[in-house]
Amino acid sequence: MAGYGSDNALKAYWDAAGYTYAADAPFAALRQRGSAYIDGTYGLRFTGQPTGGIDQERAWPRTGATAYGAALASDLIPTRVEQASYEAAYVELKKPGSLSISFDPAQRVKRQKVDVIEREFFEPGDNGNIFAPNAPVSTIIEGLLAPLIGPVYGLPAIMVV
Repeated sequence: MAGYGSDNALKAYWDAAGYTYAADAPFAALRQRGSAYIDGTYGLRFTGQPTGGIDQERAWPRTGATAYGAALASDLIPTRVEQASYEAAYVELKKPGSLSISFDPAQRVKRQKVDVIEREFFEPGDNGNIFAPNAPVSTIIEGLLAPLIGPVYGLPAIMVV
């Protein structure tokens, strides 16, 4: 499996952002993890569909994808997608395993009471974080991908006035 971009582009992006990393960091593995996170978290929200269909390894390139109302080429992997995967890779570098959170929705604490301490568990379908409640959320990644994603299915779109 290959992550978006290249090791050299990843290092150049991190350098430009002022991020620190070891010269022997596992760059290819970090790119893979960052790319898997982007595809898994945002893949269903990207416009269009993978050009190579279900057997395509990554979510990009896509057919029918748009950004800012304009059609994107069906062989394009947007720079924003690569950069978002580099941001995710840096999150993984700084806190290994943070991009692959496993959780049991039935064990999400909403409230429980023990004497004066109370905890309650979220029921399936309760809002909170609709994805993985302990998964990291990066405003940088959200901002990079904003032109490429649609609303979360089942939730109302946010209207900007």
